[in-house]
Amino acid sequence: MDNDVSAGSTTSTLGHLALGLTLLAFGIGSTGVIDNVAASDAAALATWVGGVALFVAGLFELRAGDGRTGTAFAGLGAFWFAWGTGAGGGVSEEAGGLFMLLWAMLALSLTAAASGSGLLGQGVYGLLTLSLLLSGIGAFADASALGQIGGWAAALAGLGAWYGATASLAKWPTLSGRAAGRGVTATG
Repeated sequence: MDNDVSAGSTTSTLGHLALGLTLLAFGIGSTGVIDNVAASDAAALATWVGGVALFVAGLFELRAGDGRTGTAFAGLGAFWFAWGTGAGGGVSEEAGGLFMLLWAMLALSLTAAASGSGLLGQGVYGLLTLSLLLSGIGAFADASALGQIGGWAAALAGLGAWYGATASLAKWPTLSGRAAGRGVTATG
């Protein structure tokens, strides 16, 4: 545990909050734990917060020279915008499953790239990868239980991203692999 937590960049913190809220909304909707709430109900949040805001945060991070976080935010912003604008559309289950599996490849790349950012950073991207894989496979196999488990993984990833951003703002301890003086963020 690093008790000397540096705040990191404001853009990075905002991006992690956007990612956390979007993952929580998508994940909780996918679990079916709340009556009459589905993942597609998170489409507006996914489009504007997870999509547009996260993509713009990624561009700012890239401009500031942080290629890892910039790539993560811009890539995930593109994912959430595409998912949010297409949610509830007339695509087949198989097309939706393929969409999730293809984006799981990005999440897997982000997981590998986060190897130096500590357990929390890798955990968020790892859980996102698991969520997308389970959701994609569940769509192909017509197994809603896999989608629900994927929803729980997304919700946990969202909690991790939210905690990391909140810890950065509040200067709470996180598990981080970067030196405190270089702008520690929990997931990037």
